[in-house]
Amino acid sequence: MSENKDLIIKQISNSPLVKEEYKVMLSNITSTLPAIKQSSSNFYKSHSQFMGVMLDVTAITPIRSVKHTLAELDKTRMALEEAHLKMRKKDIELREKEHKLKTDLEMTSFEKELLETEILEIQVNMNNIQNSITGAIRKMNFFTNQYKSILKKLGKDDISEEEYEKEESNYHVMTCMKQALNAARARGGVIDEGNLIYLFDMGINSAQAQAEIYAYLEMENKLMKEGKAPTHEMTMQWLEACANKFSGDAEKFAERRGFKLYDEESLNTKLLDNKEKTNGK
Repeated sequence: MSENKDLIIKQISNSPLVKEEYKVMLSNITSTLPAIKQSSSNFYKSHSQFMGVMLDVTAITPIRSVKHTLAELDKTRMALEEAHLKMRKKDIELREKEHKLKTDLEMTSFEKELLETEILEIQVNMNNIQNSITGAIRKMNFFTNQYKSILKKLGKDDISEEEYEKEESNYHVMTCMKQALNAARARGGVIDEGNLIYLFDMGINSAQAQAEIYAYLEMENKLMKEGKAPTHEMTMQWLEACANKFSGDAEKFAERRGFKLYDEESLNTKLLDNKEKTNGK
């Protein structure tokens, strides 16, 4: 099917509508096209693997990373399914038109030429869809392997909704403090308004959070004055310490407003257990 691209380029080259100076360019394109197609096959995906891990899935905690990875898998699966259905429809259209081309003996020469062009158009579309499918398969396989990699690091076979809900506090505290720290670096050590609101909404006193950031930045500056380099791992450990320090603040604030931060009865596993008990009766 990839030959259809070459065929169309050749047809354009032979067209009387194309000026002579452009035919030289098309000749250059045609001679290089096999190498271009081979190289292009490496890029039939929206993002590189690096971007997938570092910039698409940016969750700071492992279980949130699982959630984001599963979201990428789900999004890619839906795109793959849609592309597959489009391909099936195009295949039916192609076979129908090819059958007509072979069996309809009453067509005029113009009708036949138009039908041949429609067949070529479908073949080109199918080729483009196939490129999307292969890229989606590779992306889906990549995130499947990442999913298994995270579970292996956690020492688990799967993640329950209960585990996800219980890690949410750590995720949001660490995410907020990460953002607040980065904002403070550009603001003379002061947290920005957006993250002050984020802290308040989680029941965390912003003065305490600001003190933590001042202390961390001061520690970094001291290290650099001593000729030492602060590391990313140091920041991660500090964020984990912040999550521990402010653990429970969100629950207290939720209870003050009449909410339960964690409702076991609404968990998917609990609902499945109740369904099994009902069916057992």
